[in-house]
Amino acid sequence: MTTSTLTAVPWSGPVDLALAGELDVQAACGLMHVHGRRFGRPTPLGLDYASTLAGELAALGAAALELARLRGAAVRSVTTSVAQAALLAVSQYLAAATTAADDDAPVVPFGVGGPPFVSGDGVAFELEAPDAEVWRRFWTALRADPRAVAGSWRTFADRFATATCPLPPELTGVTARLPLQVLERAAAATGTSLVRVANRVLDHLPAYRIAELPGAAGPRVPAPRGALPLSGLVVLESCRRVQGPLAGHLLRLLGAVVVRAEPPGGDPARGVPPVADCRSGPVSARFHALNRGKRVVEVDLATVAGRHELLELAADADVFLHDWAPGRAERWALRARDVARARPGVVYAHASGWGDELGDRPPPATDFVVQAHAGVPPSLMTVLDVFGGVVCARGVVDALVRRVRSGAGREVRSSLLSAASRLNARATRRCTARLTAPVCTDLARLAADPRFARVLVRDGCVVPTSPWEFS
Repeated sequence: MTTSTLTAVPWSGPVDLALAGELDVQAACGLMHVHGRRFGRPTPLGLDYASTLAGELAALGAAALELARLRGAAVRSVTTSVAQAALLAVSQYLAAATTAADDDAPVVPFGVGGPPFVSGDGVAFELEAPDAEVWRRFWTALRADPRAVAGSWRTFADRFATATCPLPPELTGVTARLPLQVLERAAAATGTSLVRVANRVLDHLPAYRIAELPGAAGPRVPAPRGALPLSGLVVLESCRRVQGPLAGHLLRLLGAVVVRAEPPGGDPARGVPPVADCRSGPVSARFHALNRGKRVVEVDLATVAGRHELLELAADADVFLHDWAPGRAERWALRARDVARARPGVVYAHASGWGDELGDRPPPATDFVVQAHAGVPPSLMTVLDVFGGVVCARGVVDALVRRVRSGAGREVRSSLLSAASRLNARATRRCTARLTAPVCTDLARLAADPRFARVLVRDGCVVPTSPWEFS
C-alpha cells in the first residue's frame, strides 16, 4: 500500500442507522426485500453479499487512490460502507420504485415464484431464451399448454427487472415430469440455453486478467487540481444491459468522462417502463440508474462507416470498454490491437459473460444461468451483473495504474463467470447474526426515509450517490 489511506469498511457509513452486521444491512437497505419478492416475504440472500460487494468497492477505491497519487492528485483517503454497497446493488429496483409518475399510484404486489426448474429425475436447472419465439418453440416441443406458454413470456423476460417470476404450474409441471436428457434435447433443438445448477462451487478463477498491449506508449494525463482519481480521463463505452454500463457508471463516479456509444435512435432500454422525468428528459428509471451523467453519441456499428467512426472516437479515449458477444470484435476489426493502433496506451476492457472458460461458442450468458453454472446461491436479483460491473471497473483502474507506471496499454478481460468465482471465493455462505435493524418492505418508503438522505438523490427517480467519499 502507498501513502494513500483506505479506511476500514464500516457497516452504516453515512446512513443514519445503527447497523451491526450483514443481516442488518440486507434488511434495512432493501436487499432482503428485493431478493425475497419471489418468496412473498423479505428473505436473506444465501451469502454475505453486501459485505463482499463492499470489500470489492473498497479495493476499487484503494486502486483509484493509487492512480490519483501517481497522477499527482491531492486525494489521500477514501471511505465506503457496506450500506452504500447494498444500495448500489438495489439501485435499479430503487429507481423503478420511485419514478415521479408513480408517486401516487397504488402499490402493485409482486407475484411469488420463479426458477430454478426441476426435472423429473430431480435435477435443478435454469433456462434462458433470447426472445418470445424461442420460448414458444421450447415449450411447444415439450407439448405444454399453448395458453400458458403465451401468457408466461413477459413474466419470464421481466424477471431481471422485478426479481420474481411466477410461472404457471402447467409449465413447471411439464419439466417436473420429464427427464433432464429430454429437456436438454428440446433446448438444443430450439435455441434455448439450459444450464444445470452446479453441485460444486466454482471459486478458482481470477477476477480479471490483464495483458500488456504492444505498441507505442500512451500520453501521460496528469490529474487536474482538486480532482477525483479519474478526472481528466475519457472512457468510451459500448455496452448494454447491466454489467458493462455499471462498470462505466462507477468509472464516471470516480471522475472519468464517459462517452456512451449507442445505436441509431438510442439504446432501446431507454424506453423500458417505468419512465422517469429526469432533468435530461424522460428515460427508463432502471436505465437512468446505470447511465446518468454519461455523454451519448449514436454510432451504427452494423456498418463499416460506423465502426470507423467508433475508432475515431477511441483515438481520444483512455479506456475502451465493451461487452460484445464472442467473435464480434474480431469480425468488426475492433480488437484490442486495432484500438491500440488508433490510441497508443489505451486500456481495452471486455466485460463478457463466460470469458474463455466455455470455448469460442458458449451458450448465451445472463446473470441467472451463470449463477447456476457457478454454484452461487440462487437469487432473482441481478447479483452477478452488479458484482461483475464492480470487478470490471476494478480491472480497468488496475490497468490504468500499470499504464501510468510503464506507459504501455493494457487489455483487461473479466466476465460474469469470473465475478461469480470471485464472489464464491470471498463470501461466507450464511448470515447467522441476530437481526436488530428495521426490515425494508417498500423501496419508495426507504427513499423517503431521512436516515438515508446523505446517500440518495432524486432526479426523476431516486438513485444512490457515489459509494465513495474521497478526501
